[in-house]
Amino acid sequence: MYDARTVPHPLNPFARAAQRAVADALGIDAGDLPVTSPPRPDMGDFAVGCFPAARLLKQAPPALAARAAAAFSPGPHLASAAAAGPFVNFRADRGALYRELFRAALGPGGPTLVPTDVAAGRTVVIDYSSPNISKHLAYHHIRGTVMGHALVNMHRALGARVVGVNHLGDWGTTHGQLIAAYKKWGAPEPLDVTALNDLYVRFQKAAKEDPAVFEEGKAWFLRLEEGDAEARALWQRFRDVSLAEFDIVYRELGIVYDEVRGEADFVPDMPAVLEMLEQKGLSAISEGALVVPLDDLGVPPLLLRKRDGATLYATRDLAAAMYRWRTYQFDRSLYVVDRGQSLHFKQLFATLARAGFEWASRCEHIAFGVVRIGGKKTGTRSGNAVLLRDVLREAAERSRGRVREKNPDMGEAELDATARVVGIGAVVFANMVTQRDKDVDFDWEDILSTDGDTGPYVQYAHARCSGVLGKAGEVDIADLAGADPAPLATELEWTVARTMFELPDVVAKAAEQSEPHLVSRFLLDLGAAYSRWYTAGNTDPALRILSPDPATRRARLALLAATRAILREGLALLGLGAPDAM
Repeated sequence: MYDARTVPHPLNPFARAAQRAVADALGIDAGDLPVTSPPRPDMGDFAVGCFPAARLLKQAPPALAARAAAAFSPGPHLASAAAAGPFVNFRADRGALYRELFRAALGPGGPTLVPTDVAAGRTVVIDYSSPNISKHLAYHHIRGTVMGHALVNMHRALGARVVGVNHLGDWGTTHGQLIAAYKKWGAPEPLDVTALNDLYVRFQKAAKEDPAVFEEGKAWFLRLEEGDAEARALWQRFRDVSLAEFDIVYRELGIVYDEVRGEADFVPDMPAVLEMLEQKGLSAISEGALVVPLDDLGVPPLLLRKRDGATLYATRDLAAAMYRWRTYQFDRSLYVVDRGQSLHFKQLFATLARAGFEWASRCEHIAFGVVRIGGKKTGTRSGNAVLLRDVLREAAERSRGRVREKNPDMGEAELDATARVVGIGAVVFANMVTQRDKDVDFDWEDILSTDGDTGPYVQYAHARCSGVLGKAGEVDIADLAGADPAPLATELEWTVARTMFELPDVVAKAAEQSEPHLVSRFLLDLGAAYSRWYTAGNTDPALRILSPDPATRRARLALLAATRAILREGLALLGLGAPDAM
């Protein structure tokens, strides 16, 4: 309903028709007329403000609104128009909107509300999750991982070519330290990430007590950089062990990457990068280290190489960015990384721009707030990490009891599958329901509740839709695409339908602004609208979906099936499953 979502170029054909009607009446470009909602539903469905037109035509907005309303004629999308001060308020042709909704949501290849050609021909590279090897995927990795996955889904839904990238932290002095620790103390077999992390923690403690231990780590990293066979073999083993565990978690979340590369892949490119920066006069020696000065930006220099000659991840990030441009010629390159890295990306993008790469302006840091448990941040190296795999497992276990309580006759296999979908969905949704710059506090009761702003609330709405369709008996969903909407006469039904037509513009805005929470809010709004419609039948039998009147029943089942389809589509965009029972 466009509330708080002013849309300059609407994908909703009914909103677009309203925009076009005012533009044609006033002789201006439609893109200059954002579409919003009237302040009250009784005033109409879409509002077009005439303020931009007033600036162009040098006339008062109310006069222009009156002129546009007077010129209006009903068409295939809109039934009426009325001036309201500086706005023109339009009412949609309800029958036309219902019919278009049924066709798009229930027809062949549906749902097709979101146009698949909006971003056709565009390439978007999305770097997300990007953990360090030899460490667990901890719960604090969840936000970057699931938000990046949601952005991949949204850009693909709009027709873009999307490259999902997992850029591993697999190079640097810590890996020399880990090799040194392994050589010094060994590790239990079969080797796993827990053992690797324990070795690292043990190394740090020993190095504090004996500086010579730290020097052993530096020596092993030097051997690694120089290509020493033993060092490389151990590093590769640690990497493989890490990736095997990461993949278990990614499979639980339904994530498959198009490209998995690590910092190590760009080590061979670093000499050329450093030479390029030197030739362009961008690098300098500062206190024995090689840097790119950025004093004029009021930020510290970008550190390329330390005083001892060790390279840093900034240099490898430069090489990775250049590789991505050469390989993909992207329109946007998104780095979904927590806001603690904001300075690094400011330095990185500034250096790329100064090196003369015009595409540097296409690189964006998609920053997000931290995840807290018990009000505190956690870390895998500090030994107080909460592992992501454990959270997902416990979420499924906790959900199992709740699902069993409401579905005592559900079979064990279905129960396990449903509990997993609900539990994991709850964790994922909780990390995308708020704006990404906000911090998120983890609380089991909050995220698993079927009331409030939660994933289970939306999934429950989907399950209730399935439940009603099940009670309806044999229903041909495809046949409902052609249902006559004439019996749909209540405002509750109309609100459900109007809300669904927001989806294309919400997805486009969420992708453009890298804000998955917009889709989360849409789903909550749709779930609430559906719940009001569904429960109205509990007090007034005439409003029940399964009406005894065949025509009314068919129309309401079509709206119900469309609601289920759009809920499922929205959940899938966020990476959530849609259970048919809960």
